[in-house]
Amino acid sequence: MCGRFVSTTTPQDLLGLLGVTGWNPAETLAPSWNVAPTDPVWTVLERVDRESGELARRLRPVRWGLVPSWSKDPATGARLINARAETVHEKPAFRSAFAKRRCVLPADGYYEWGRVPAAEGRKAYKQPYYLHPRAGGPLVMAGLYEFWRDRSLPEDDPAAWLTTATIITTDATDAAGRVHDRMPLTIGPADLDAWLDPEHDDPVELRRLLHTPAGDELAVRAVSTTVNSVRNNGAALLDAVPDPVGHGDVPG
Repeated sequence: MCGRFVSTTTPQDLLGLLGVTGWNPAETLAPSWNVAPTDPVWTVLERVDRESGELARRLRPVRWGLVPSWSKDPATGARLINARAETVHEKPAFRSAFAKRRCVLPADGYYEWGRVPAAEGRKAYKQPYYLHPRAGGPLVMAGLYEFWRDRSLPEDDPAAWLTTATIITTDATDAAGRVHDRMPLTIGPADLDAWLDPEHDDPVELRRLLHTPAGDELAVRAVSTTVNSVRNNGAALLDAVPDPVGHGDVPG
């Protein structure tokens, strides 16, 4: 799964890296080294511009945790932060968005936790690890987005609409698989246009875009349990610490 990630790449850099043609500079997010469910996150998506009628690739902040349009309560989004690649096309909460509302969520990297067995004088605990692209640049995670309307408010009230997103996960491989059996699924540059195109709605063709990235593309290092609390933030969360079970990369 993916329950926390890092997002510090600036909007200006994301515009060029992901071919974004539209962004409202008034929409800003502070850098975060501990993005948690229900936090606002950057997404890149394509929609028809209301004024020009043309398809535009936009960078926009949405809330992490997908709320289906038919949901009665937006609190359900906290439970839908991830969608499994194997079933995303058929699950009621995701299938409509999979066909029409796909996006990507850029991240510097993400956290995962590995179990450390109990030892003499110490209880078992979960050790956090930070996983990120070895070559640098953002991890372009496949996602879906959805619109939810609060019907207690007038339709033209901006507060009546909530936009949310989920991250698609797949079986972890190699480096990532040492820590956890699931990992975010990424969209490569060659597949980005097809994945974001809202007119591309063939579920068979879309599922072919859901490749499992090679785990060796990710670097892994143990980090402090300070990251366990969503109240903690800052670049120091990425500092390496001794690895108690050897899931991280071997130095040198």
